[in-house]
Order: sequence, then C-alpha cells, then structure tokens
Amino acid sequence: MIHRLRDRLTPGSSRERIVLGISLAVAGMLLILDQWSKLVVETSFHLHESRPVIDGFFALTYVRNFGAAWSILEGYGSVLLAIAGIVLVLMLAFLRQLTEGCAERYLAIMLIISGIFGNSIDRIWRGAVVDFLDFTFGSYHYPVFNIADCAICVGVFLYLLSSFLRKKAEPAAEPAA
Repeated sequence: MIHRLRDRLTPGSSRERIVLGISLAVAGMLLILDQWSKLVVETSFHLHESRPVIDGFFALTYVRNFGAAWSILEGYGSVLLAIAGIVLVLMLAFLRQLTEGCAERYLAIMLIISGIFGNSIDRIWRGAVVDFLDFTFGSYHYPVFNIADCAICVGVFLYLLSSFLRKKAEPAAEPAA
C-alpha cells in the first residue's frame, strides 16, 4: 500500500480522480467546519471576549482581522480578495503541474484552496476575517487565528515536505524515431 502511495498519479486516471475527490471532500469538510466555527463564535461571544480553555496556554478569543496574517495589509480587503482570486485561478489552472502526480500534493493544494475560500467568504460576507484560536507560549502571545488559517498552513507544510522528500518527476521519454 505504501508503495502505491509513492507512485505518481497518471493524469486522467481513475486513481487521480479518487485522490482528487478525497482531497476535495476533506477540503470541503474543513471549509464547512471553518464557517460553522466562526458562526458559533460570532453568536456566542462578544467581540474581544476571551474564554480560557487551558489556562495560560489556549483560549477562545473573538477578534476580527481586517488584514491578512498578523494584520498585514489591514484595511485592504479588496486587494486581499483580488490576490486570493488570482492565487485560486492559478492554482487550479496549474494543478497538475503543481502536484506532479503526487497524491499528497493534491491534498495540500485543496487544503490551501479551502483556507483561501474560508477567509475570502469572511471578507465578503462579514467585512473582516473572524479569528478565535488564541495561544500563548510563555510570554509570547501568538496572533489569533482560525481553522482556514490552519488549513492553509498545513497545506503549505505538506506541499513543502513533499517537495523536499520526493525526487523531481522524470520527464516522459520521447518515442524513438
């Protein structure tokens, strides 16, 4: 089974369609979980309210982010939406080239797309991204984030890990004349 996971997927094959379908299903479930969790936080918390889960380490804190990660480009929601749209179109247009037939890269790309959709929905419908996962490590308070952010980070990590651990795809040999 492990050997089959290392094999590259053939474009258009049933195996590629299965991997893509599973990746889409996982990404779709994460998108639903992301939007549901944000709705629960919006309806159960007051803005900036924080509820400790693990004292001094993890809390649920309702904040609204008008920028991207660490509030960069704050106030430029339309620019962030345009960037998200361009990234989505390019990722989908070059899906096969990005994945190089590696099953884990299909999942990685779909996780990134799911996260982009989750935060873009917030920007469009809520005017800002809802964040609520709040961690503190000693004296360092990590910026509050959400499930869509997790999906993007896990997707990027998985893609990079695959890129480092897998050999570059061999170009198809041309038939002899």
